[in-house]
Amino acid sequence: MDDARWLTQEQQSAWRQLVEVLVKVPAALETQLQRDAGLTHMGYLVMMTLSEHPERRLPMSHLAKRACASLSRLSHVVARLEEKGWIRRERDTGDGRVQIAVLTDDGFDKVVATAPGHAETVQQLVFDRLTDAQVRQLTKLAEALLKNP
Repeated sequence: MDDARWLTQEQQSAWRQLVEVLVKVPAALETQLQRDAGLTHMGYLVMMTLSEHPERRLPMSHLAKRACASLSRLSHVVARLEEKGWIRRERDTGDGRVQIAVLTDDGFDKVVATAPGHAETVQQLVFDRLTDAQVRQLTKLAEALLKNP
């Protein structure tokens, strides 16, 4: 392709390092959560998201958006969490077509127990390696990369 926009050497280097971060950090978080809490990273993200909302409940479609997951993937994750008694699904009383995910008391306790180890792992993997200025830069970079085109 003559009109291909090839990466410059600098872009190629940055891209490969970003890919390495995108692979290594989630894998390390998954390992820590599985080992210490018997949770997947997505399962923890779903439960943590619910724990931060009033009454610890959200419509599944809103939860999928906040967890960066498809409804299908979220449904599978929630089903596994339901089996453990950490989440339950209810029908919206105003619109029976809408499913609401609700974090149970046991689920909330699981998030509270899991959070310190997860936060420590994030500190070790990311923030212990960055200066305050780099953290601010990271925030700006993430915002730019996540901005809708």
